Amino acid sequence: MSTRTKYLLEESQMPKAWYNLQADLPVPLPPVLHPGTMQPVGPDDLAPLFPMSLIQQEVTTEREIDIPEPVQDIYKLWRPAPLYRAHRLEKVLGTPAKIFYKYEGVSPAGSHKPNTAIPQAFYNQQAGVKRLTTETGAGQWGTSLSFAGNLFGLEVLVFQVRVSYDQKPYRRAVMETYGARCVASPSMETVYGRSVLAEHPNHPGSLGIAISEAVELAAQRDDTKYALGSVLNHVLLHQTVIGLEAMEQMQMADAWPDVVVGCTGGGSNFAGIAFPFIGHGLRGGQKSRIVAVEPAACPSLTRGKYAYDFGDTGHMTPLSKMHTLGSTFTPPGFHAGGLRYHGMAPLVSHAKELGLMEAVAYTQGECFAAGVTFARAEGIVPAPESNHAVKGAIEEALRCKREGKSENILFCLSGHGHFDMVSYQKYFAGELTDESYNEQELAMALASLPSVPAQG
Repeated sequence: MSTRTKYLLEESQMPKAWYNLQADLPVPLPPVLHPGTMQPVGPDDLAPLFPMSLIQQEVTTEREIDIPEPVQDIYKLWRPAPLYRAHRLEKVLGTPAKIFYKYEGVSPAGSHKPNTAIPQAFYNQQAGVKRLTTETGAGQWGTSLSFAGNLFGLEVLVFQVRVSYDQKPYRRAVMETYGARCVASPSMETVYGRSVLAEHPNHPGSLGIAISEAVELAAQRDDTKYALGSVLNHVLLHQTVIGLEAMEQMQMADAWPDVVVGCTGGGSNFAGIAFPFIGHGLRGGQKSRIVAVEPAACPSLTRGKYAYDFGDTGHMTPLSKMHTLGSTFTPPGFHAGGLRYHGMAPLVSHAKELGLMEAVAYTQGECFAAGVTFARAEGIVPAPESNHAVKGAIEEALRCKREGKSENILFCLSGHGHFDMVSYQKYFAGELTDESYNEQELAMALASLPSVPAQG
């Protein structure tokens, strides 16, 4: 076994194509439905929001989708991303396990999000689009699309969830530095935002509400499209560069992962690291245990219902079958803003239903404790979202310690926490409480799921 600390690929070894898990699934993904007709949506239904090239990626079952050269050229600013062996963390934990992490915080935006922001901006520009609207929680996605939009000459309008807008002013400053306009959601700029504020003037916001606002404006102008940072198939597709690179690097380390861990909110970085390994197993290769780690305050995979639901709170999106807490559910304002979403990506949800992965949930406090342990051992301060993956990997390493097993653990460190230091300050001051959701509100949200006829 190699004792190297980092495993680096050359630019020439970057993936030339994204990997599509749909090609290898034993059971196809349930269709997306039109909320009016309850029939599967067609390309024309999605055309007001997305360029046709992305719609085609959304529905294709081709195994590989070529990465356009202009996208590859920009990827080279930070890709291939490094893989590290966490020697010092292993020593701190006293585990016989070998811990590896794929570090996505090396991107200009500090997270994995540009992996899809760049191709989305590229395809929109190619289609003649002039403006993109989007939503953001923690700001990682808004920052990334702002960066990408500027590179391709697109105007970008970001609706940021109000609680994150207030908690993370530096994220907003970075978006503005890249040339975007950032608005707190719910806002007075949309009909839906005004309706929410009329009922709840101090509403903390949610990703579902911010999506509704962005979709509303995108649908009004022909020169404007909507861009989503997670959940959709084409977003997960773009993120698979993470896992494809990691497969090469784990082979360099002669340490194929027994366990692959990722944090999950909407599912994009998780799919990025996990889907290539799931596909490898489905095609007859060595199987890895796949573990999704989500926040206990917004546990869509572990507490949600697998059902058709809207992707937004204003019910402007099609219906997708996914693990959901109900589109009207507003998660408490815990600090991992990127994980504060009521639903899980349909493709991740489907993989969970097929038994291809498992899911666990941890509280905010224990995830921050894990992040601090990691930072003191490895030197990188993780984003609050990424702390969930760190916690999951540490738990797997401690299990190996109890069982006396030397397993290979791989996790995705999806971003750094340099813009989230207020949350670390609160953690050290003992002010970071473990937010819990309202059980009654969850029950009401699940009770109001749309009624959908049985499919197939």
